[in-house]
Amino acid sequence: MPYNTYNKLALLALVASLGLSACSSDKSTEPGTPIDTTSNDSYPVVEHILDFDKIDPRFSYSGEDAKSALIDSPSGQGKALKIDFGATEYRPTATITTTEPWNWEQYDEVHIAFDVHNTGKNSIQLYLELTNAGDPEPIHGRRSASIGVGESGTYYGVIKGRFKDLETGLREQPAPWKSDETLLVWRYGDKNMPLDQVTNISFFVRGNVLEKQVVIDNIRLRKNPTYNNSTYLEKLVDRYGQNAQQDYPIKISSDEELKAAADKELAELNQGLMKDRSRFGGWKDGPKYEATGYFRTQKIDGQWWMIDPEGYLFFSHGLANVRMANLSTLTGADFSDDKVRYIDPNETTPEDSLNIVPVAEQYRQSRYVSSDLRHNMFEWLPSYDDDLGEHFGYRRSVLIGPVSSGETYSFYRANLERRYGQTEPESYIRQWEETTLDRMQNWGFTSMGNWVDPAFYPNEKVPYFANGWIIGDYKTLTSGDEVWSPLPDAFDPEFVHRAKVTIDIIAKEIQASPWCVGIFVDNEKSWGRPKGTIQQRYGVIVNALSRAAAESPAKRHFASWLREKYANDIGKLNDAWQTEIASWQVLADGVEFESYNDALIADMSSMLNMISNEYFRVVHDAIAEALPNHLYMGARMASWGMPQETISAAVKYSDVLSFNIYEEGLQKKRWSFLEELDLPTLIGEFHIGSRSDTGVFHPGLTQASSQADRAKMYLDYMKTVVEHPNMVGAHWFQYVDSPITGRAYDGENYNVGFVSVTDIPYPEMVQAAKLLNSGLYPKRYQQGDKK
Repeated sequence: MPYNTYNKLALLALVASLGLSACSSDKSTEPGTPIDTTSNDSYPVVEHILDFDKIDPRFSYSGEDAKSALIDSPSGQGKALKIDFGATEYRPTATITTTEPWNWEQYDEVHIAFDVHNTGKNSIQLYLELTNAGDPEPIHGRRSASIGVGESGTYYGVIKGRFKDLETGLREQPAPWKSDETLLVWRYGDKNMPLDQVTNISFFVRGNVLEKQVVIDNIRLRKNPTYNNSTYLEKLVDRYGQNAQQDYPIKISSDEELKAAADKELAELNQGLMKDRSRFGGWKDGPKYEATGYFRTQKIDGQWWMIDPEGYLFFSHGLANVRMANLSTLTGADFSDDKVRYIDPNETTPEDSLNIVPVAEQYRQSRYVSSDLRHNMFEWLPSYDDDLGEHFGYRRSVLIGPVSSGETYSFYRANLERRYGQTEPESYIRQWEETTLDRMQNWGFTSMGNWVDPAFYPNEKVPYFANGWIIGDYKTLTSGDEVWSPLPDAFDPEFVHRAKVTIDIIAKEIQASPWCVGIFVDNEKSWGRPKGTIQQRYGVIVNALSRAAAESPAKRHFASWLREKYANDIGKLNDAWQTEIASWQVLADGVEFESYNDALIADMSSMLNMISNEYFRVVHDAIAEALPNHLYMGARMASWGMPQETISAAVKYSDVLSFNIYEEGLQKKRWSFLEELDLPTLIGEFHIGSRSDTGVFHPGLTQASSQADRAKMYLDYMKTVVEHPNMVGAHWFQYVDSPITGRAYDGENYNVGFVSVTDIPYPEMVQAAKLLNSGLYPKRYQQGDKK
């Protein structure tokens, strides 16, 4: 019997035999009315949702790779639910379903809370998912928190009220009220999902490589206490860009302390390469192969490797986003003169990858406060004529947030100037570059990852990857499910032109340097979901077919292919698709569908493969012409945007496949397809963060319970990478923590750096990196011997 089937039957038996159930909703009261509760809550409980003590036939339980059992509650009051999450499936889940949906729309200011105890041997990033019945698809909202080994407490998420609705420009805000409880951070789904027909409450983990265990009890809906959104967000940030309201181990309190920390670190960095490294970071103590003068790939004893320019085995492990771009935060000020927002249509660098864009002096007199909310978050900002005023910049467009453009400030750059001083224009940046290169070698990293500042390209200490974006006025396709931007129409000649422009610029910057390992172009494109509805999987094709061929190069290509496939007979197409399209001209003008049969879905799959194929072909050919000696590393597909059709195209044209994998490691089952593809593969991005001892409000996409746990999870992650035969590297995103008030473009405010906003390294992460990297090559090579 399959494990999941057995688990579900066991859970159903549990319901029947033990009466696992929720309390009656009769316990609910009018919002804000204090009632008795067994949980010693400080906040009025408006609805007891589930306490696992009474039999109620309205509730059923199911699980996928998650075993549940009733146990005596750790509080000594009644029963609680113990969940053992497996580590085989991608998303082990325990779900509670009701036949009488909860209606929480009736409340104005409420949060859902539950008690949890981590009884397992590992920390757990526990997700809470709420599902509301939707038409035609259910609507989900997901939050999570990291719970350390042995930790217990109450965790909550605000589901109705000003805290949830307020647009601050931060991916997560500080907790809206002070308490000993833990706020669940918002993760993904529909943050504004309706709550009138909540049918499911689920607890799950995602992408874990170790088993997890928790005990959950007393799920309830509580009234939000009084808070004021106009004041609790004030003066969050001190003059160093740190949390002004919280202390933590590496927090800086003065310029003198900052300089002393810099001097101490610099004295300890002058150690050069690890002893077993070649000039290019390869394994000089290992076997040697053909040297071509550039990086290449080779499969050796069933295991993929890179080979460095001198012929030594090379594994690319390093830090991505080593640059000043995207480290600024919005100040809440703007300029009324529209000229400050002008963007040259011929630019080749997108807004979020630009360094400081200074505001010309003639525009500064039109400065005004565009968002009091954001402007009041800072205890201190300099004036433009201050010594640290040069770290102001401007963001001409913003993805999300309370403003669409605005003034920015880089506390990180300001702290570098405080650390190193300025003897000539931007001398502190030159010192930062040297320190960064010394850190990479001292910490044992073999390379720097994607999005390295081109200022590092001439360096001959640490290999790097060049990068570029194809932007411009070409046609696009939209799925309605974009994360960053619409998909380029690769059949548009303007896209082909812009690809050549971008890659010619990269070639000019690289100057054919052997220190450049390879080229990444673009990032996390919205090809479609690997699974889901037709719209989620093939939204870009649905969009293309709805357009007029005269306006869409992709539509013209698809229409031509369909005419050829169906022998220019529209009747044959209609028979296959079960449609009533009157003519090929009607198809060319644009068609929409009420339903999708297997033949139509198969053709949409073919069309997705076509546009994916064309995209990778165009980029590959441009790189082959301009940079024939360098590896094409692909487009760093996100796990949410890697349909099989696109992967097949990437395999055909990429020298190395690249994926951004924000999980706890490489689960064997989920990533087993890589071995079938048999191509070298690299992880373009991963990270783990914590908020418990950092002052940062959001830990990042993969969460740890502390800096010590973060270091452990990093080592656990890399173990799965080193052991995988296809993997030739993994790049941590990113070098520096995000600004606490969110990076200007999209509000990310994550603890994901190896260094803080004051450029102080996190000691636990540095120690873990040195431990891993000192034995990296022998361990990786031994894995090949085992095969």
